[in-house]
Amino acid sequence: MKISVDHPRCEGHGLCADQAPEVFSLDEDAELIYHFEGEQVPDEHRLAARAAVNACPVAALRVLS
Repeated sequence: MKISVDHPRCEGHGLCADQAPEVFSLDEDAELIYHFEGEQVPDEHRLAARAAVNACPVAALRVLS
């Protein structure tokens, strides 16, 4: 599973990081860091990653595959 991040759309709410801290985090400027950019999300983090995508209030995250 890969995730697409629309960085300009992200408002830095941090709900994704709350749901999947091993997949997403925010830097000191509340900019989203996606730890698996361009890679498959490891199997052990997929459930949390899907929850993070669903939790995004501005739909800045999308599951690609």
